[in-house]
Amino acid sequence: MNDIPQSERAVQLVGPDKLELNAAKPVTSPGPHQVLARVEAIGLCFSDLKLLKQFSQHSRKSGVLSGLDARTLAEMPHYVPGDAPTVPGHEAVVRVVKVGAGVDRYKIGERFIVETDYRWLPTDKSNAAFGYNFEGGLQEYVLLDERVITSPEGESMLIPAPEDLSASALALVEPWACVENAYAEVQRRTLKAGGRLLVAGDAPVDPAIVDKLPGRPGAVVLASGDSVATQPDASFDDIVYFGADAATVEKLFAKLAPSGLLAIVQGGRKFGRQVETQVGRVHYGGIRVVGTAGADPAAAYAVIPASAEIRPGDKINIVGAAGPMGAMHVIRDLCQGVPEVTVYAGDLNDARLAGLDKLAAPLADQHRVGYHGYNPSKAQPSEAFNYTVLMAPVPALVALAVVASAPRGIVNVFAGIPADKTALVDLDAYVAKQLYFIGTSGSVLKDMQQVLAKVAERALDTNLSVAAVAGLEGAIDGIRAVEMNLLPGKILVYPSCRGLKLTPLAELGGDARLEGGHWNIEAERALLERFAKS
Repeated sequence: MNDIPQSERAVQLVGPDKLELNAAKPVTSPGPHQVLARVEAIGLCFSDLKLLKQFSQHSRKSGVLSGLDARTLAEMPHYVPGDAPTVPGHEAVVRVVKVGAGVDRYKIGERFIVETDYRWLPTDKSNAAFGYNFEGGLQEYVLLDERVITSPEGESMLIPAPEDLSASALALVEPWACVENAYAEVQRRTLKAGGRLLVAGDAPVDPAIVDKLPGRPGAVVLASGDSVATQPDASFDDIVYFGADAATVEKLFAKLAPSGLLAIVQGGRKFGRQVETQVGRVHYGGIRVVGTAGADPAAAYAVIPASAEIRPGDKINIVGAAGPMGAMHVIRDLCQGVPEVTVYAGDLNDARLAGLDKLAAPLADQHRVGYHGYNPSKAQPSEAFNYTVLMAPVPALVALAVVASAPRGIVNVFAGIPADKTALVDLDAYVAKQLYFIGTSGSVLKDMQQVLAKVAERALDTNLSVAAVAGLEGAIDGIRAVEMNLLPGKILVYPSCRGLKLTPLAELGGDARLEGGHWNIEAERALLERFAKS
């Protein structure tokens, strides 16, 4: 455990779209507040591609603005903001091999899952994160600092991990937690208490209308006509708009603060054209849109569900279902225990879809729910969908989902459409059908703890989503495979498996100990033993 080398192999991102395998990256001994851990396994994620392309322009690669001072950050060699090379990878399970003199909370030999989001350390437009402005897990050893991984409330971002679970099952808790968060997020169904409210209309607004709205804001601004455009951007937690002027609504989106809610009260009128809608901010900004075709604003708020959970009898359309994260949504919705649902899994790649069908059809039979895989370029389902999950960051898909939705449908914008991107949406249909956009980014500690509990209880097998394995030598090819959508599941990197190229499970050979073609703890042990002897 204490036989720590002076250098290690690491995948480094050194510039936009520039990945390198560094075979001699120095291993830094932990300082007084730091922990050195060996990386057991790490998953590759589509989010890694966003960092790959944007590099220093990524909002989580920028510098920490508050929460830690410059002197403290200078004591952290793994803090790599801006143009400094970083080690990507955030779906990690690690084991402590050395601790600093001032560290009491962590002991050598302990095993942990890494929660990656440091939301109390803001950056420009986001927050600090493991695998971004702090080095991540695509290396043999990783440095962690107590001052970074401890929340202001004292919670540790290292989650104790059971010894009887495979490293792969543990590493995949983080992406599965992102999926769980997409359904579990509690929705605000009233005005934000103490927030800022803008009440806007095509004609002067009656101030008495505020008393008919659910909740009590802290400040109220009334606006009509051209005065809407003069309101400050990103400054209102709630906006209630009375009218149906498309140009006015297009201006109002910019006035919503993060996690803001726009309620449209059409009063029997129609927009009459598609409306440029900030769909990117649904995912990254947490904004929400509701509406009523009538004149009572309370009817708009009544549309809001308590959470984004699937409902009994839902016809669920997962667009881009055979990719790594899409397959997780399919598995999750089939196994959730919600009665009489039917999952439609759409993907343009027939080979990936065939692989998903082999996994999903038996699960559907086991849980007595419906499943249909389809290629939308060949045949579109004729159903109207109660729930749509979008796995591709394409704004136009949001507009198509509105058209294909059934009344009271939910459109889950899971894919990370950039915050500045818009789509032309039929808001007349959106309001008439009483639809609801939902979108989440990442997960929180509670989500990971809940998923880990399911895995530990054998209620969820995260290994079902494993499609291939690699060592660090195959990690760059693995990231490119994610970029090109080559595999119908997750890629797990084992840094200790020196020389292991990117290898789909079907190519592992007869001694792989797969169960029904699926990855499991015995297959992992066999792989690690084989490379330990080589």
